[in-house]
Amino acid sequence: MGMHWRWKHTGASNNTLLVVECDGRLDPERLRSALQRFLDVCPWPASRLRRPFPWGALHWAAGGRAGLHGPLVRHRAVTTASDLWPLLEDELNAGIDPGREPPVRFVVVDTTAGSVLVMTWFHPLMDPRGGQNMLTYLARLDARGAGPSPPPSTVFVPASDRRPLRERGRLARRSLQYMQTLVPVAPVSPGAGLDSPGPVRFLQQSFVERNPSVGAARANREIAWRLAVVGKAMAELWSTRGLPDVPFVLPISVDLRAKGEAGPMFGNLLAFHFARFAPSETADVPELARTLRRQMADALRDGQIEANAVAMEFLKYRPLGAMLRALPWTSGGETFSFYCADIVEFPRLEAFLGRRVVNAYHVPCVLPRPGLGVFFNRCAGRNNVVVAWVDGAVKTEEAARILDVVRDEMGWQTSA
Repeated sequence: MGMHWRWKHTGASNNTLLVVECDGRLDPERLRSALQRFLDVCPWPASRLRRPFPWGALHWAAGGRAGLHGPLVRHRAVTTASDLWPLLEDELNAGIDPGREPPVRFVVVDTTAGSVLVMTWFHPLMDPRGGQNMLTYLARLDARGAGPSPPPSTVFVPASDRRPLRERGRLARRSLQYMQTLVPVAPVSPGAGLDSPGPVRFLQQSFVERNPSVGAARANREIAWRLAVVGKAMAELWSTRGLPDVPFVLPISVDLRAKGEAGPMFGNLLAFHFARFAPSETADVPELARTLRRQMADALRDGQIEANAVAMEFLKYRPLGAMLRALPWTSGGETFSFYCADIVEFPRLEAFLGRRVVNAYHVPCVLPRPGLGVFFNRCAGRNNVVVAWVDGAVKTEEAARILDVVRDEMGWQTSA
């Protein structure tokens, strides 16, 4: 939110999309019914963002059940695939005002192949995995029919940190000191010098292994390998643009949920590691992946991931305009070089509103600086790659080239 605040007068969106493709027509009324039953056990999809005046913590607030109104569910239809893309981009760019409207909304789009469910939320409400968890819970509610809503067997929000304030304050200060010395030279990004950013756009493609007999190991490679591959694509873009060989700096999310558990939906369930490497280091992808893996291991060993998670909780007490002032390397407007994340496997949904999910992918929030992000996930045997960018920071052909480099370096081919 602190980064987004810098662009509050430009119309920059803080939305995240979850796009779910189904093999038949979805009934919007079933979705509306499931959402109403969701509110019986959890108010946060109908909450508002609040801060006590004149000072206090940013927080989500909701009244009693009688006063809660479910998120908006719209119904659209398109006749061709080319008509769907502008609708998705419009949804991505139609910002949500969390102080005045529900922080999540839905649209069901009928296509010639079935229906596409688009779930859009104000990015700070939850991370992408939280969005998947919410959708899974809605599927459970729908599967139960019109009976009473089930008890809240799912944990909706993370438990409060029970450690003493002094201990948490020490960790937060340690994280701040680390961040202040993280970047001796400010990074550059495709969005540098962009004064009048356009809307966010994106390309998405699905891939499968080109050679399945040897592809299993590569398909399971961790974020270090995928980041090295994306880094190689970015180095090509930097070279084309004539940008300096200044080290890339970018946040890598670390999910704080217990391994093997769905975990909470709402709130911040991510901490961040900050990867650093120069464009000139990207030619040897395996060696760069090893370097990035060592960086992550060092950050875990030194407790920087834990300290970052604690420090982020303290940010909600700071004015939005002050959140980045403590970091000297952001004073020129740059924050990171680009974004990259692997949102891993989409949960298995045998039936959602009576239909089978054939593919699903995320389009996370991208701001004018850095203006570019590459995101991975997997669904139904497909590897999805989304390249999202801000118009004016990157061109469509540059985004398409990034997709080509990722496909070739991962040993993939386009899915049928």
